[in-house]
Amino acid sequence: DMVHHNGRPDIFKGPTTKYTRDELINMINEDSKQDSKNGTSYGESKNTIFVITDSDESVLGHAFCIDKSVKDDNLLEDIKTLYIDDICIDENMRNQSLGEFLYKYIIDYAKQHSYYNVTLNVWSCNEGAMKFYEKLGMKPQKVGMEKILDYPF
Repeated sequence: DMVHHNGRPDIFKGPTTKYTRDELINMINEDSKQDSKNGTSYGESKNTIFVITDSDESVLGHAFCIDKSVKDDNLLEDIKTLYIDDICIDENMRNQSLGEFLYKYIIDYAKQHSYYNVTLNVWSCNEGAMKFYEKLGMKPQKVGMEKILDYPF
């Protein structure tokens, strides 16, 4: 999927993925180790991974979430936030409602674990993703802005 590269070739490299296969395996293994411990209390960092597989255990999609809870901050209220760092459905499995299923599963997980909100970042060049998340009830929380400087400096 080249949507990010096509939208912002000055930032995103050509045909690649956010994580390599080995990085994905390592993250899943680390998450499994974390789950086998006593768990994580409010305020500590925790990664949560969701994976959709078919009957042959082939991965159809995944989501990596990070606990971004705030506690004892001078400015911000104490809230538990679940941040979706990466959500991806295999290109061959798209348009079959798997992304919606995965997103709703994350929302249910967040509710069960007393999170205040679920957040994610969407690049403005990815209009399809923005529409997808808005359709599912998400609203813009903040806007990141930039000014590209003359190059070379």
